[in-house]
Amino acid sequence: MQIAVLLFERLTALDAVGPYEVLAHLPGADVVFVGERRGPVRTEVGSLALTADATLAEVSNPDIVVVPGGPGQRAHMDGGPILDWLRTADAGSAWTTSVCTGSLLLAAAGLLTGRRATTHWLAHDQLAPLGAVPVAERVVTDGKYLTAAGVSAGLDMAFTLAGRLAGDTVAQCVQLAHEYDPQPPYRAGSPDTAPPAVLAAVRARRDLILNRP
Repeated sequence: MQIAVLLFERLTALDAVGPYEVLAHLPGADVVFVGERRGPVRTEVGSLALTADATLAEVSNPDIVVVPGGPGQRAHMDGGPILDWLRTADAGSAWTTSVCTGSLLLAAAGLLTGRRATTHWLAHDQLAPLGAVPVAERVVTDGKYLTAAGVSAGLDMAFTLAGRLAGDTVAQCVQLAHEYDPQPPYRAGSPDTAPPAVLAAVRARRDLILNRP
Protein backbone atom coordinates (compact mmCIF):
# COMPACT_ATOMS: atom_id res chain seq x y z
CA MET A 1 0.00 0.00 0.00
CA GLN A 2 1.95 2.98 -1.26
CA ILE A 3 1.05 6.28 0.39
CA ALA A 4 2.43 9.36 -1.38
CA VAL A 5 2.73 12.54 0.69
CA LEU A 6 3.24 15.56 -1.54
CA LEU A 7 5.89 18.12 -0.60
CA PHE A 8 6.31 21.62 -1.99
CA GLU A 9 8.17 24.69 -0.80
CA ARG A 10 6.47 26.57 2.05
CA LEU A 11 4.05 23.83 3.02
CA THR A 12 2.77 23.62 6.59
CA ALA A 13 4.79 20.93 8.36
CA LEU A 14 2.02 19.38 10.47
CA ASP A 15 -0.21 19.01 7.40
CA ALA A 16 2.25 16.41 6.10
CA VAL A 17 3.80 15.03 9.28
CA GLY A 18 0.53 14.53 11.17
CA PRO A 19 -1.00 12.13 8.63
CA TYR A 20 2.41 10.49 8.15
CA GLU A 21 2.66 9.64 11.85
CA VAL A 22 -0.71 7.89 11.71
CA LEU A 23 -0.63 6.20 8.32
CA ALA A 24 2.96 4.98 8.52
CA HIS A 25 1.97 2.68 11.38
CA LEU A 26 -0.67 0.79 9.40
CA PRO A 27 0.08 -2.80 8.33
CA GLY A 28 1.63 -2.87 4.86
CA ALA A 29 2.04 0.88 4.63
CA ASP A 30 4.85 2.22 2.45
CA VAL A 31 4.94 5.99 2.87
CA VAL A 32 6.99 8.05 0.44
CA PHE A 33 7.48 11.81 0.40
CA VAL A 34 7.41 13.09 -3.17
CA GLY A 35 8.31 16.44 -4.71
CA GLU A 36 9.22 18.06 -7.99
CA ARG A 37 12.81 17.11 -7.20
CA ARG A 38 14.55 14.97 -4.61
CA GLY A 39 16.01 16.60 -1.52
CA PRO A 40 15.05 19.01 1.26
CA VAL A 41 11.86 21.04 1.00
CA ARG A 42 11.52 24.02 3.33
CA THR A 43 8.31 24.47 5.28
CA GLU A 44 6.51 27.79 5.60
CA VAL A 45 8.49 29.04 8.60
CA GLY A 46 11.76 28.18 6.90
CA SER A 47 13.61 26.69 9.86
CA LEU A 48 12.45 23.14 9.11
CA ALA A 49 12.95 21.02 6.01
CA LEU A 50 11.31 17.74 5.04
CA THR A 51 12.98 15.46 2.52
CA ALA A 52 11.48 14.37 -0.77
CA ASP A 53 12.86 10.90 -1.38
CA ALA A 54 11.25 10.54 -4.80
CA THR A 55 10.24 12.77 -7.67
CA LEU A 56 6.70 13.09 -8.95
CA ALA A 57 7.62 11.08 -12.03
CA GLU A 58 8.89 8.23 -9.87
CA VAL A 59 5.60 7.87 -8.00
CA SER A 60 2.89 8.01 -10.62
CA ASN A 61 0.47 5.39 -9.32
CA PRO A 62 0.20 5.51 -5.51
CA ASP A 63 -2.65 3.85 -3.69
CA ILE A 64 -3.20 6.89 -1.47
CA VAL A 65 -2.42 10.55 -2.07
CA VAL A 66 -1.96 13.02 0.81
CA VAL A 67 -1.82 16.71 -0.12
CA PRO A 68 -0.81 19.21 2.59
CA GLY A 69 -1.54 22.91 2.52
CA GLY A 70 0.45 25.99 3.39
CA PRO A 71 1.28 29.35 1.82
CA GLY A 72 3.33 27.66 -0.89
CA GLN A 73 0.18 26.11 -2.30
CA ARG A 74 -0.66 29.36 -4.09
CA ALA A 75 2.33 29.04 -6.43
CA HIS A 76 0.83 25.91 -7.99
CA MET A 77 -2.80 26.91 -8.47
CA ASP A 78 -2.56 27.96 -12.11
CA GLY A 79 -1.06 24.77 -13.48
CA GLY A 80 2.30 23.03 -13.62
CA PRO A 81 3.88 19.74 -12.58
CA ILE A 82 2.07 19.38 -9.26
CA LEU A 83 -1.43 19.74 -10.68
CA ASP A 84 -0.48 17.42 -13.54
CA TRP A 85 0.80 14.86 -11.04
CA LEU A 86 -2.33 15.11 -8.92
CA ARG A 87 -4.51 14.30 -11.93
CA THR A 88 -2.29 11.36 -12.89
CA ALA A 89 -1.99 9.97 -9.37
CA ASP A 90 -5.69 10.42 -8.68
CA ALA A 91 -6.64 8.43 -11.75
CA GLY A 92 -5.44 5.24 -10.08
CA SER A 93 -5.64 6.04 -6.38
CA ALA A 94 -7.94 4.31 -3.96
CA TRP A 95 -8.04 7.44 -1.78
CA THR A 96 -7.10 11.04 -2.50
CA THR A 97 -6.83 13.21 0.61
CA SER A 98 -5.88 16.70 1.68
CA VAL A 99 -5.22 18.80 4.74
CA CYS A 100 -5.94 22.51 5.10
CA THR A 101 -5.48 24.43 1.83
CA GLY A 102 -4.29 21.26 0.14
CA SER A 103 -7.92 20.84 -0.92
CA LEU A 104 -7.55 23.99 -3.02
CA LEU A 105 -4.86 22.20 -5.01
CA LEU A 106 -7.17 19.23 -5.51
CA ALA A 107 -9.92 21.59 -6.61
CA ALA A 108 -7.59 23.47 -8.95
CA ALA A 109 -6.69 20.13 -10.53
CA GLY A 110 -10.40 19.59 -11.21
CA LEU A 111 -10.73 16.69 -8.79
CA LEU A 112 -13.33 18.18 -6.45
CA THR A 113 -15.77 19.57 -8.99
CA GLY A 114 -19.26 19.08 -7.58
CA ARG A 115 -17.86 17.33 -4.52
CA ARG A 116 -18.23 18.25 -0.87
CA ALA A 117 -14.97 19.43 0.65
CA THR A 118 -13.46 21.47 3.44
CA THR A 119 -10.32 23.50 4.04
CA HIS A 120 -8.91 25.98 6.55
CA TRP A 121 -11.76 28.22 7.72
CA LEU A 122 -9.95 31.33 6.51
CA ALA A 123 -9.87 29.90 2.98
CA HIS A 124 -13.39 28.46 2.83
CA ASP A 125 -14.54 31.12 0.38
CA GLN A 126 -12.00 29.85 -2.17
CA LEU A 127 -13.55 26.41 -2.59
CA ALA A 128 -16.74 27.30 -4.45
CA PRO A 129 -15.04 29.34 -7.21
CA LEU A 130 -12.91 26.24 -7.87
CA GLY A 131 -15.99 24.08 -8.33
CA ALA A 132 -16.14 22.34 -4.94
CA VAL A 133 -19.06 22.39 -2.51
CA PRO A 134 -17.80 23.95 0.76
CA VAL A 135 -18.70 22.15 3.97
CA ALA A 136 -17.88 23.57 7.39
CA GLU A 137 -16.81 20.30 8.97
CA ARG A 138 -13.50 19.09 10.36
CA VAL A 139 -13.29 16.08 8.02
CA VAL A 140 -15.39 15.61 4.90
CA THR A 141 -15.75 12.37 2.91
CA ASP A 142 -17.12 12.37 -0.62
CA GLY A 143 -16.49 9.13 -2.45
CA LYS A 144 -12.76 8.41 -2.35
CA TYR A 145 -11.94 12.01 -1.43
CA LEU A 146 -11.16 12.89 2.19
CA THR A 147 -10.51 16.54 2.97
CA ALA A 148 -9.57 17.99 6.33
CA ALA A 149 -9.95 21.48 7.73
CA GLY A 150 -6.96 23.45 8.99
CA VAL A 151 -3.62 21.91 10.03
CA SER A 152 -4.42 19.82 13.13
CA ALA A 153 -7.51 18.39 11.42
CA GLY A 154 -5.10 16.32 9.34
CA LEU A 155 -4.76 13.97 12.31
CA ASP A 156 -8.52 13.41 12.41
CA MET A 157 -8.52 12.81 8.67
CA ALA A 158 -5.69 10.30 9.00
CA PHE A 159 -7.45 8.35 11.75
CA THR A 160 -10.64 8.35 9.68
CA LEU A 161 -8.68 6.96 6.75
CA ALA A 162 -6.87 4.46 8.97
CA GLY A 163 -10.21 3.04 10.02
CA ARG A 164 -11.29 2.66 6.40
CA LEU A 165 -8.01 1.00 5.41
CA ALA A 166 -7.26 -1.27 8.35
CA GLY A 167 -10.44 -1.41 10.39
CA ASP A 168 -11.58 0.34 13.53
CA THR A 169 -9.55 -1.78 15.93
CA VAL A 170 -6.23 -1.13 14.19
CA ALA A 171 -7.02 2.58 13.90
CA GLN A 172 -7.86 2.73 17.59
CA CYS A 173 -4.66 0.90 18.48
CA VAL A 174 -2.66 3.50 16.57
CA GLN A 175 -4.64 6.25 18.28
CA LEU A 176 -3.94 4.81 21.72
CA ALA A 177 -0.27 4.23 20.95
CA HIS A 178 -0.02 7.88 19.96
CA GLU A 179 -2.09 8.88 23.03
CA TYR A 180 -4.19 11.06 20.77
CA ASP A 181 -6.68 12.36 23.33
CA PRO A 182 -6.94 16.11 22.66
CA GLN A 183 -7.68 18.24 25.71
CA PRO A 184 -6.62 21.74 24.63
CA PRO A 185 -6.25 24.40 27.32
CA TYR A 186 -8.41 26.84 25.34
CA ARG A 187 -11.65 26.70 23.38
CA ALA A 188 -10.15 28.81 20.63
CA GLY A 189 -9.61 26.15 17.97
CA SER A 190 -12.69 27.04 15.94
CA PRO A 191 -14.19 30.35 14.79
CA ASP A 192 -17.39 29.16 16.44
CA THR A 193 -15.84 28.92 19.90
CA ALA A 194 -12.93 31.39 19.89
CA PRO A 195 -13.35 34.60 21.93
CA PRO A 196 -14.45 37.54 19.73
CA ALA A 197 -11.16 39.40 20.23
CA VAL A 198 -9.16 36.34 19.18
CA LEU A 199 -11.36 35.78 16.15
CA ALA A 200 -10.95 39.41 15.10
CA ALA A 201 -7.18 39.27 15.55
CA VAL A 202 -6.81 36.16 13.40
CA ARG A 203 -9.12 37.53 10.71
CA ALA A 204 -7.01 40.70 10.64
CA ARG A 205 -3.97 38.53 9.91
CA ARG A 206 -5.71 36.47 7.22
CA ASP A 207 -3.41 37.44 4.38
CA LEU A 208 -0.29 36.84 6.47
CA ILE A 209 -1.52 33.42 7.60
CA LEU A 210 -2.55 32.23 4.15
CA ASN A 211 0.19 33.96 2.17
CA ARG A 212 3.12 34.10 4.57
CA PRO A 213 5.93 35.82 2.61
